[in-house]
Amino acid sequence: MEPTMRGQRWLARASLASAAAAVLVLAVFAGFKTFALLGVGLAGLTVTAAAVWWIISRRGLPRALAVLLALAAPVWVLVEFTQARLTWVVLTSGALWLLAAGTGRAALARHTVPDQMAEQPAGKFRHPVLIMNPRSGGGKVRRFELRELAESRGAEVVLLEGPGETDVAALARKCAAGGADLLGVAGGDGTQALVAEVAAALDLPFLVIPAGTRNHFALDLGLDREDPSTALDALHDGVELRVDLGRAGGRPFVNNVSFGAYAEVVQSPAYRDDKTRTTLKLLPDLLVGQQGARLTARAGEQEFLEPQALLVSNNPYGSKDIAGLGRRTRLDGGVLGCVGVRVTSATQAAGLLRGGQATGLHLATATSVVVDADQEEIPVGIDGEAVRLAVPVRCEVRPGALRVIVPRLRPGVYRERPRLDWRLVGRLGLASGH
Repeated sequence: MEPTMRGQRWLARASLASAAAAVLVLAVFAGFKTFALLGVGLAGLTVTAAAVWWIISRRGLPRALAVLLALAAPVWVLVEFTQARLTWVVLTSGALWLLAAGTGRAALARHTVPDQMAEQPAGKFRHPVLIMNPRSGGGKVRRFELRELAESRGAEVVLLEGPGETDVAALARKCAAGGADLLGVAGGDGTQALVAEVAAALDLPFLVIPAGTRNHFALDLGLDREDPSTALDALHDGVELRVDLGRAGGRPFVNNVSFGAYAEVVQSPAYRDDKTRTTLKLLPDLLVGQQGARLTARAGEQEFLEPQALLVSNNPYGSKDIAGLGRRTRLDGGVLGCVGVRVTSATQAAGLLRGGQATGLHLATATSVVVDADQEEIPVGIDGEAVRLAVPVRCEVRPGALRVIVPRLRPGVYRERPRLDWRLVGRLGLASGH
């Protein structure tokens, strides 16, 4: 038997043994109280989820009471376990379940072939031009000496300076007309998308330097957001990825486009100064007060009717990250991900704990998504930038449109963990070795 297969089977056996031990601990030390413990835990989780819904959808005294309820529910669960003198049983069983899940996923990860984007060696660049925004990310360009490092590696650097706004796309086209054989950006995702569209139109390689605040595009490319200078390694030791580029209402995006509640909130002039307070102030009217545009959307054959929030992404997010807060496994699938949320009660809010099976949650993938509304214009968030677009807003994906150059060594490349399939874990763990 190969060492990899042997290790995989032992991990599966460790997972099965841990799961059996977790059940045995509950059965031996809790007995029939096991069902009561499970009921208390589920009740506490459901009440907490419902309280969070009331927090974001209510104001004044109801919101204050919901905060107290959200804090009290887990305390009540802990008190119930303590009074039954079974806290240690629950903690021990929980730790064993975590061990079982971790070793089970590790076994399946070895069993599953990683889903990776295709790479090819990058060419040599005679005249790379990098556009840098010194103000982006709180001054990362200066803090990490990106200009000096880029120039030492033979790149021309163009700084976005001046009191007014710069037409970044026009600047990128000017750089290309001046002989640039690579375009790059040190800035946020919005700036990245503008230059990426120019690079795609001219079939020029594109270099991403994560010098913005969030840089989700760089994250999904496996780049180091903590040290943006490492992205410059691609100039001499890089590989090329063919990735997709999105468009919404004629505007490019590399990550996602948001409609509904979130897009309405970011339009507020007060949002940039106090995000949390502005969000809490506006959400109740948007969620239950029937304010804002009434949306409809069609993604392929699936229709979304009056979602409160709609997220269209350049390739779908991972199965464990439907909200677009984390990672995409790949950026070359040639499809858009679409997530619609409509929650009208605390019961539906608690149901979101079921993930993709929740009643108020709708998922789809398609090559195009069309969003309409009962207003002529609607607020839209394109890669986090607030704009207003005329309806209908058509979102589409351009498969393989962008030639992205990244360092050959990227420790941040994302590998989504496989879904925990106990039947497969059982087959692996119980299989006889030869």
